[in-house]
Amino acid sequence: MPATPAIAAKSPKQKAGLAVWMERALEECNHASAGFEADPVHDLRVALRRCRSMADGLMAIDPDPSWKQLKKAGKQLFSSLGDLRDMQVMEEWTRRLGDASDPVTDALLQFLLGRESQLKDEAAKALANFDHKQWKRWSASLPRRAARMRSGSLICKHLALERLTEAHNLHRRALRGQSQAAFHRLRIGIKRFRYIVENFLPEQHAAWSDDLKELQDLLGEVHDLDVLWTTALQIQACPDQESRSRWHSIITKERNARIETYKQKMAGKDSLWQVWRAELPCGKQVEAAALMRLKLWASFLDPDFRHSQHVTQLALQLYDGLRENDLEQRRILQLAALLHDVGRSKREKNHHKTSCRMIQRLNPPLGCSAATMHLAGIVARYHRGALPRAGQKTLSGLAPAQRRMVVKLAGMLRLANAFDTERNGRIQRLQVAELNGCLAIAAQGYTSRDGTAEQIAAARHLLETYYRRPILVRSLRLSKPRTANRRLKRAA
Repeated sequence: MPATPAIAAKSPKQKAGLAVWMERALEECNHASAGFEADPVHDLRVALRRCRSMADGLMAIDPDPSWKQLKKAGKQLFSSLGDLRDMQVMEEWTRRLGDASDPVTDALLQFLLGRESQLKDEAAKALANFDHKQWKRWSASLPRRAARMRSGSLICKHLALERLTEAHNLHRRALRGQSQAAFHRLRIGIKRFRYIVENFLPEQHAAWSDDLKELQDLLGEVHDLDVLWTTALQIQACPDQESRSRWHSIITKERNARIETYKQKMAGKDSLWQVWRAELPCGKQVEAAALMRLKLWASFLDPDFRHSQHVTQLALQLYDGLRENDLEQRRILQLAALLHDVGRSKREKNHHKTSCRMIQRLNPPLGCSAATMHLAGIVARYHRGALPRAGQKTLSGLAPAQRRMVVKLAGMLRLANAFDTERNGRIQRLQVAELNGCLAIAAQGYTSRDGTAEQIAAARHLLETYYRRPILVRSLRLSKPRTANRRLKRAA
C-alpha cells in the first residue's frame, strides 16, 4: 500500500477529560488563527469534536442545558472549519496521487487552492464570532458536573456499550450497502465510541487505543478519497474518458485497500467488535446500569431526591407484600417512583404532569425500552392529583390490561408517597397481610395521630378500588430482643 499523506494529527497529550480538551480547544484557536494552516485547523477540529462528543454523552445523563449550548457553540466553529479541512486534505491527496504534469492534477489544485483561500476568510469570521469568554466559563463549571460520572464506573461502561452498539449497527449497514454515506456514518460512529472510551474508561483505552486510532484513520482516508472523487466530478477536472477512468481507478484502488484492511480487523467471529463487547456490561448488568443512569439523571433534577429514593423503597415493599410477581411491572413501578418528582425542577404546580412529559421524552438508555419509559411516565403522572379514569388523554392508546396495570401501580406509588408526606423518612418498613377480607398494612413508625395519617387515608383509595377491598393501616411494632439481665431476672 502506498505511503499515506502526512495528514494525521499531532499526538495528543497523555491526559484526557473534558477540562483538558476544553482548554486545548482555546489553545488551538490561537494556533489556527495564525494563517489557518492544515495542522492547526485539524488540531482545533479534533479538540472541538472531543468536547462535543463528551457533551453528547454527558447530556444523556445530566440535563443541564449548558451541555446543549456547548455542543451548539462548538458545532458552529467546527462546521465552518470542515470545508476548509476537506480542501486542505484533498490538496495533499492530489499531490500524492497525481503527477505534476497531469492536467487533472493541475485542474484540481487550481480549484482547491482558490477555494481554500475563500474558506480561510470564512473560518476567520467564524473564529472571531466564537465566544471565548463563555467557553472559559463552561470550562470551569462543566468539568465539575462531569466528575459526578466516575471514570471506569458501570455507568461509563454502559454509555460506551451504547456507542459500541450504534457503531456496530453502522458497520453492518456499511458492509451491506458499501455506499460512501454509509462508510462516512460508520467513521463517525467509531469516533464517538473511541472518545467515550478514551475519556471515561482508562483501562480499556490503554488496551484498545492503537486499534481504535488505526480504524479511525482507515475510515478517515476512505472518506477523504470519496470526497476527492466527488469533487473531481463536480468541477469536471477530467477532460476526457481516459483521464476519468485513470483517476477513478487510482482512487478506487486506494479506497478498496483501506476497506479491505478494515474488514480484516472487523469482520468475522474474531473481530475487534467481539473483543470490545466482552469487556462491557452484559445481561442483568445492562439493566442495572440503565437504572443507575436514570437515577443519576433524576438526582440532577429532583430537589429532594432522597425522598424519591425512600418512596421507591416503600413502593417496592408494597408491591412485594401484595405478592405481585411480574418483574416488568415491578421495574415500571421502580422507575416511576424514582422519577416521579423530576417535574419539580421546572415548576411546583402540576409538577406530576410535567414529570410525565419529561420521562416520556427522555431517550431510553440501552436496556430500557421506550414502552417501559412511556408507562413509567403515566404511573408517575398519577402519584398525586386526579385519579386515572376513562377518557383522559394520558391513558389514550393503552390496552385495557395496561390501564388496569397503571391503576394498580399508581395506587401503590400514591400510597407510598403518602407514607413519606413529611419527607423525613420516619416510616421505614411496610408489611402487608390479609386480615378478615381486608388488606392490612403495618408501617414501622406510623401513628394515627398526626397529619401523615390523614394523607394516607386519602391516598389508599385508588389501591382499594383496584383490589376491591378496604385497606387498614396500623403501626408495626418490632419485638425487642431480650437482654441478658432481663433473662437472669426471669430465671431468678
